[in-house]
Amino acid sequence: MASFNRVYLMGNLTKDPELRYTPQGVAVANLRLAVNRRFKNKNGELKEEVCFITAVVWNKQAETCNQYLHKGSPLFVEGRLQSRSWEDNAGVKKSVIEVRAERVQFLGRGEVKPQAAAEPAVELSGQAEQSSENTWLGESEEEANES
Repeated sequence: MASFNRVYLMGNLTKDPELRYTPQGVAVANLRLAVNRRFKNKNGELKEEVCFITAVVWNKQAETCNQYLHKGSPLFVEGRLQSRSWEDNAGVKKSVIEVRAERVQFLGRGEVKPQAAAEPAVELSGQAEQSSENTWLGESEEEANES
C-alpha cells in the first residue's frame, strides 16, 4: 500500500511562537500560521479564504523560531501531518491534526524580536513524554479546538 505524508505551507504567524520545554529539557514551539488562498468564484469575483494551522517545531529549531519570529512574520514550513488525541477533564475525547515541522524557512528580515530576551520559556510538567516524535506538547486542548 502506497502512502505519502508531506506538507508545504507558506503563510504568516498569527501570534508569537509559544516556546516550552519538556521535563527532559527538549525545546518545543507552536507556530500558528495563517495561510491565504485567493480564487475566483462562479461569478468571477475575487475571493480569499484563510486556513489557520498549527505547526510544531522541536529542539534547537524551536528556540531559533522563538528568537527570530514574531506575530506577522512570513515563513515557509515543510513537514508532515500528525494527529494526537486526549481526554479532557470532563472525559470527552478530543483530537487535533497538526504539522510536525521538519524545516522552517524565515522569509522576512532577520531581526531579533525585542522581548525574546525578557521572556522566560515555560517548562511543561505533569505530562508523560514518549518521544519528541510521538508526543505533541503545546496548546491546551481548548485552544487546539478553537480554530
